[in-house]
Amino acid sequence: MKNSEIKGLSLDELKSKLVAEKENCAKLKFAHAITPIENPMRLREAKKLVARLSTEIRAKQIAQQ
Repeated sequence: MKNSEIKGLSLDELKSKLVAEKENCAKLKFAHAITPIENPMRLREAKKLVARLSTEIRAKQIAQQ
């Protein structure tokens, strides 16, 4: 997901997307611990997406104040 797509989402959409991506990241971590996944870069990408979503949520919260 690109930053421009993330900025276009509303606060509620961002929060629901964040929850889903955190679950996805946890599943990837668990799967990688059991048997190494084919592309370990997916772990890094998942963590970065969670960070981007969190950053955008915080920016929108600050802008509302």
